Amino acid sequence: MVRARAALRAGVLWAAAWGLLLLSAPAEAQRGRKKVVHVLEGESGSVVVQTAPGQVVSHRGGTIVLPCRYHYEAAAHGHDGVRLKWTKVVDPLAFTDVFVALGPQHRAFGSYRGRAELQDDGPGDASLVLRNVTLQDYGRYECEVTNELEDDAGMVKLDLEGVVFPYHPRGGRYKLTFLEAQRACAEQDGILASAEQLHAAWRDGLDWCNAGWLRDGSVQYPVSRPREPCGGLGGPGSAGPSGGGTHGGVRNYGYRHNAGERYDAFCFTSNLPGRVFFLKPLRPVPFAGA
Repeated sequence: MVRARAALRAGVLWAAAWGLLLLSAPAEAQRGRKKVVHVLEGESGSVVVQTAPGQVVSHRGGTIVLPCRYHYEAAAHGHDGVRLKWTKVVDPLAFTDVFVALGPQHRAFGSYRGRAELQDDGPGDASLVLRNVTLQDYGRYECEVTNELEDDAGMVKLDLEGVVFPYHPRGGRYKLTFLEAQRACAEQDGILASAEQLHAAWRDGLDWCNAGWLRDGSVQYPVSRPREPCGGLGGPGSAGPSGGGTHGGVRNYGYRHNAGERYDAFCFTSNLPGRVFFLKPLRPVPFAGA
């Protein structure tokens, strides 16, 4: 009898915790989260999640759909017991809650309030509509679908159309810690660029000899035309073809001490009119010529 009452109390507490999931405020980030999948033989409650291959592209101020569909044998269970959850990957082991839905209860979190909602295009659609896209929305998102038996998840990468530009303050180069570089980019209506964005800018022709901070805490710089002392000739640490040499590449200093070392910054901004072209060959120009 005692065991039965204890089991009943545990079941009630579990149900209450499940029901309050949408009402409780989440932690800013969940670290070290490990997903455990439970599968019962003979059950038809399996969940399979499908997301878009590659990435979806938008721009600041735009509206984008992060695609996610799931297959669920719901004949015996129905879709009302399925929980849909979107999180953003902010670190290899950290996630920030974006949106969660359980039956008719929907909730968006943080800066996504008022901007995120389910597309809800029939059964099995977990796609998220994101309006008024911001620079901070750039990154990878996880779509997770959970039923009473198991869960499955897929990743969607949101990329932004925009421009990478190097920045250093008036006082000269190599004056910024990592946090100061973040603030400097924000003051220029931008954010620190990602390594992928810097590499894409290098492919478009960006050549800049000064090393700068990137969003992941690494320090890199792009060289289209290697020369001394800008990338050298055939030096290591290049993300370009052939590892450097006459092909150039993105030189990588690796992850640096973000409070004790100072560099420039590579910033990124979006939704600018026109296109950006990088001058080739490089040559100094006076103000009037620029």
